[in-house]
Amino acid sequence: MPLLKDGRVGDDPWRHPDDAESLPDDAPATVSLARWRTERDALARRAGRIGLRLPNDVSPLELAEDVGRFGLITLAFPRFTDGRAYSQARLLRARLGFRGELRATGNVLRDQLLFMRRCGIDAFEVGERALAENWPAALGEFDVFYQPGEDGRPWIARQRAAG
Repeated sequence: MPLLKDGRVGDDPWRHPDDAESLPDDAPATVSLARWRTERDALARRAGRIGLRLPNDVSPLELAEDVGRFGLITLAFPRFTDGRAYSQARLLRARLGFRGELRATGNVLRDQLLFMRRCGIDAFEVGERALAENWPAALGEFDVFYQPGEDGRPWIARQRAAG
């Protein structure tokens, strides 16, 4: 599946084995939360970078002591009406200080990309149609915001105060 990151579509350098598969030795790989909980110490010692597939019904606050160990955290959007991963992204960025890659997976829609980005998500697994429909353009369709976000763009109150 194509990966949209930094406004460009590219390949995914991460491997996503299921819990029964062994992890590649040096390649970056993600693990499920269940696997992280049972193999935490061994996974923390492995040579390759480690990422986490976080279910959207788990609070990121449970990962507070481990969040800095991950190079990638994937957030699940099982349906476009399920917005729990937006809250997870804000918690990971603002409260826990996560600076690695936050990736939206599942039912990722073009109309929601900019809002996901505002919450701190910086990579998106997208379908093949994203290539033809110019999904990267969705990230720049608006440039004035009423709320602060995790993407570093100033919101209107800050712009007014500046001058």
